[in-house]
Amino acid sequence: MKFPKRPIYKLRLPRNRQMVLGERTLIMGVLNVTPDSFSDGGRFFDKPKAIERAKEMIDEGVDIIDIGGESARPFSDPIPLDEEMRRTIPVIEAVRSISEDIPISIDTTKAEVARAALNAGADIINDISALRFDPDMVRVAADFGVPVVLMHMLGTPKTMQENPTYRSLISEIISFLQQRIEVAVEGGIDFEQLVVDPGIGFGKTLEHNLRLIKDLDLFHSLERPLLLGASRKRFIGAVLDLPVEEREVGTAAVNVCGVLAGAHILRVHDVGFHRQAAMMADAVFNVRS
Repeated sequence: MKFPKRPIYKLRLPRNRQMVLGERTLIMGVLNVTPDSFSDGGRFFDKPKAIERAKEMIDEGVDIIDIGGESARPFSDPIPLDEEMRRTIPVIEAVRSISEDIPISIDTTKAEVARAALNAGADIINDISALRFDPDMVRVAADFGVPVVLMHMLGTPKTMQENPTYRSLISEIISFLQQRIEVAVEGGIDFEQLVVDPGIGFGKTLEHNLRLIKDLDLFHSLERPLLLGASRKRFIGAVLDLPVEEREVGTAAVNVCGVLAGAHILRVHDVGFHRQAAMMADAVFNVRS
């Protein structure tokens, strides 16, 4: 069995740091500071619990902590700017105080939240709208010079699962991401600082999600690192007929497929479990012929 060669990329982080992608799979741990997350039901909405969870993820070997204050579950509505700031900024400051080095990403579509988060110690912008929802996000990212994750989504969280349809799934998503890369670069963001995410579960049916996993290697045509965020999502529950709290094994299977297709970053909820799965997949992926 032959696997595609995974390209090596380097991202520049604030404070003269860098992140190498491709030598091994990096684990991005999800830290939702929301009361209504689909996956963890607001378990870390309380600040002390969120900080304790961040410490646990660091002990488990997380490579990036992704902090978000607004749920993007299907049919959800956006929250006010000040509420998202209230939820996220104190947690970012606290995580930065316990670790000077761990990369932190801010999961937001709002430019002012991103700006405040970067000033508070975040290193990466993870924008599920691929810079579409807030016209000022491009300028914030360019001004700070940080890495930016561009994700594909059909519509908005409110509408994305209302009968999502495509004429040609893979080519349309690749085209969308290419267009967003061009917008980012035209706005002053360095091409070398961009990461792409096909957006598993964001405006996709069960069949669409499975197809994306199967053909993930085609996204290397964008010449940017690939992030895969399939953790505990509904399509896994649909295949296995399991509730969200019992989808870790299914997530691991999807993630291993992603690693063998050349994914650079896995966005997960259970860091320790999926770090082991990624290490095993890397061992197979990197064995010399």
